Amino acid sequence: MIRVLLADDQSLVRAGFRALLDAQPGLEVAGEAADGQEALARVRELAPDLVLMDIRMPVLDGLAATRRITGDPALGAVKVVMLTTFELDEYVFEAIRAGASGFLVKDTEPDELVRAVHAAVQGDALLSPGVTRRLIAEFAARSKEPDAATALAGLTEREREVMTLVGLGLSNEEIARRLVVSPLTAKTHVSRAMVKLGARDRAQLVVLAYESGLVRPGWLG
Repeated sequence: MIRVLLADDQSLVRAGFRALLDAQPGLEVAGEAADGQEALARVRELAPDLVLMDIRMPVLDGLAATRRITGDPALGAVKVVMLTTFELDEYVFEAIRAGASGFLVKDTEPDELVRAVHAAVQGDALLSPGVTRRLIAEFAARSKEPDAATALAGLTEREREVMTLVGLGLSNEEIARRLVVSPLTAKTHVSRAMVKLGARDRAQLVVLAYESGLVRPGWLG
């Protein structure tokens, strides 16, 4: 059973998500929060698998709450997916850097939301397909100067190659086709790169691909 915490200051939004998620087999809403401070307290109390976190909330915003969750070793298993009204919300870039597994727009189709919850818990990045590469390129433009030698020293050549493709926004299936390997093999390489680099999930692997200089802004594969 995947347990989800809903954090949004609009009760109607929370009610809508609750009705949708509670109707799905294998999913349940463990609790709700109306601001970031409450969300942080509820995460510590309930230890959900995933938090759907609105970026803009009173008392403590979603970005600050996310930093505290992802920065707490005791909450390392909790995934955070940011909710935003606009696909390229200015705070999305900082949310990914803060450790969020990705983001979804609030008017996401129900089926996509359910798939996204499962994907996040499995460690996949949640970047809306229509804007993934634009988002990554924009994030990269804001990133610090690369230090590739230090960041990537422990990776094999194949792992670097796979990480490059992850940074370009490719899924495991697309990576498998590009490298002529099985999806399982591609997934294994991605997982090993994440472990070696200490990445919480695929989204952070994307960030590291740019910050290390392995992928440069404007590379779209």
